[in-house]
Amino acid sequence: MRPAELAAIQAGDVDLAFRRWERPRVRAGTRMRTAVGLVEVTSVDRVPVSSLTAAEARRAGAASLAALRQGLDRLHPERPVYRIGLRYAGADPRHELREAVPDAAEIDAIVTWLDRLDRASPAGPWTRATLLLIDELPATRAPDLAQRMGRDTPSFKQNVRKLKERGLTESLDIGYRLSPRGGAVLDHEGHPRPAQPQSAPEPGTPLPHIGAAATRALTAQGVVRLEQVTSLSEGEVQALHGVGPYALRHLRAALDAAGLTFRADPGASPQASDPPETS
Repeated sequence: MRPAELAAIQAGDVDLAFRRWERPRVRAGTRMRTAVGLVEVTSVDRVPVSSLTAAEARRAGAASLAALRQGLDRLHPERPVYRIGLRYAGADPRHELREAVPDAAEIDAIVTWLDRLDRASPAGPWTRATLLLIDELPATRAPDLAQRMGRDTPSFKQNVRKLKERGLTESLDIGYRLSPRGGAVLDHEGHPRPAQPQSAPEPGTPLPHIGAAATRALTAQGVVRLEQVTSLSEGEVQALHGVGPYALRHLRAALDAAGLTFRADPGASPQASDPPETS
C-alpha cells in the first residue's frame, strides 16, 4: 500500500481497498506490519466491478467511482476484483519490544535463538557480527554494511529483518541502529562495544519517517530533530532536493501533533483580518 493510503487508514478515513488478483492474497484476520503500524484485514470478498458504489470508492480513498474503476482497469483488467476491508490495529509491537531491556531468562532465550540462526546459516555465524557492526556504524547504508560483512545486500537485509523481529535492531530511514534490547544481549555476552562512547542523541523529538532522500536533505541542513524543523519555512523545506509531497505531508502532521509549526515564510503576506461586524 502507498504511504498516503496507510496514513488514511491510520486516520480512519479509509477502510476499504480494491485489488485485481487471480486469487485472494490475504485473508480476514491477517495483520500486516506497515510504516504506520499494524493494519488488519477484516474481510476479503470477490465482487463484480458493476456492483461497486460511489460510497465504497470514497471509503477506498478514490476521488470518484470512475477513478476507482479506471484504476482497477489499468493493470490486469481480466482478473477478478476483490474488496478488502481494513482497519488500523495499533502500533507495531516491535517498537515497544526493542525498548524493553530483557531479564536473564529472556536473554537466555534470545541467545539460544541467535545460536540456532548461526548453526542454520550455510554462510556461517552472522548474528553477533551483524549486531556489533550496526552498533559500530548506526545510520549507515545497508549496502555499505553488507560490503563490510562480505555479503550481498538482499541477504544482509533479510538477516537484519530477523533481528528486528526480536526487537534487537531498529530500521532508520538510512540504515539501522542497535536497540536497548540488542545492546543488553551484547553486554551480557561480554562483546566489546565501541571504545569511544557514542555521542548523546540530540535532545528533542526524532524526525518522522519521511524517506531516505528527505532525511539526508534535512540532515545536510543540520536538522535532525522535529523541533529544529521550526527554524525553516515550509517553502524552504519544500525546496530541498529530495523532499517531496510525502515527506512534507508527514512533517506537517508531526509538527501539528507536537503543537509546532514551520517558520513563517518571509515572502508570504500576512492574512487580512476579518472585517468588523456591523449591526
